Amino acid sequence: MKRILVVGASAAGLAAVETLRREGYEETITLVGDEPHPPYDRPPLSKQILAGQWEPDRLALRSVADLYALGLDLRLGATASGLDLAGRTLLLADGTQLPYDGLIVATGVRPRRLPGEGAHVLRTFTDALALRERLGPGRRLAVVGAGFLGAEAAAVARGMGAEVTLLEPAPVPLAHAVGEEVGRVLSGAHLDNGVDLRTGVTVAEATGDGVRLADGELIEADEVLVAIGSLPNTEWLADSGLETTDGLVCDEYCAAAPDVYAAGDVARWHNPLFGVPMRIEHRTNAAEQGMAAARNLLHPQARKPFAPVPYFWSDQYDMKIQAYGYLRGHDEAAVVDGDLGERRFVAAYRTGDRLSGALAVGMPPKAIHRWRQAIAARTSWSEAVRSG
Repeated sequence: MKRILVVGASAAGLAAVETLRREGYEETITLVGDEPHPPYDRPPLSKQILAGQWEPDRLALRSVADLYALGLDLRLGATASGLDLAGRTLLLADGTQLPYDGLIVATGVRPRRLPGEGAHVLRTFTDALALRERLGPGRRLAVVGAGFLGAEAAAVARGMGAEVTLLEPAPVPLAHAVGEEVGRVLSGAHLDNGVDLRTGVTVAEATGDGVRLADGELIEADEVLVAIGSLPNTEWLADSGLETTDGLVCDEYCAAAPDVYAAGDVARWHNPLFGVPMRIEHRTNAAEQGMAAARNLLHPQARKPFAPVPYFWSDQYDMKIQAYGYLRGHDEAAVVDGDLGERRFVAAYRTGDRLSGALAVGMPPKAIHRWRQAIAARTSWSEAVRSG
């Protein structure tokens, strides 16, 4: 294998190229990224960057010297526009054709948007800086979507003195992921901190004066942040012959086709630990999957299934939220430690007859780490709750 091409220069792509070098691959590695900046970290965008605690120079995942030491054919500010699978060639938007013997797709996601003009999204550090400049005491911010990204941004904006209206179509924010009981607890923190939380409302469009709801009501705001989820960046693969249903579809090895692998937010792979296909948009998974895809591409005779226990975290006000496992689609949630009323607890999640996830708020790391081990061990629900 003389040339490996990695498309996507964020956490997953960087983890892939570093793994290839660590595993002894000495041939050409081309890393293509659509942003003009070297790989940088995204979780701080809705936290430290938006709050003004950090500047963008702290986001770099590696120094320029460390990137140079990898000996990459680095193509930044270059957008993939097509893939010839049979000819093993990647097409860039500027017409450049890049041949490859092995390919790792790590093109990530992009924010969903609302009709209308003038709304912010939060995906790049340019996005975060643009919104940060417009926030401050007395400024009015409407946040559309009360998922983790919208909730984090709302918490930061309140900390900056802005008046925040948080709009969510579901009756209980995050209930689809964490359950109604936990969702109400997390929502309560926003109410306690002066956020105008409105649930069960649908936003039709962004306007120059705020957002208009489906029933015609105008929610006035100086700035609007749209945080209604993401779309996988797979359009450039439309004519490739690869399956792109909610991401680039892969098997348990993260393979989408012979010598073609995927990693990070764009990858929809079969996780054998849970027995279901999943696409995870979390920083830890991106790095772990980038490493796994690189090893499996490089060592096809010794491939290993990628079967992680997904992990994510969120900081909102004084709450540290951590979760392990696959919480979506759970059948039952139960508080197994701490107290919901104090916002210090661990909740466990059941899917079928197995423990499938655990979420902790305001608890020490050891309080949830043992639940991670139980999830990895495929522990039955009855055993997990009995021993918990």
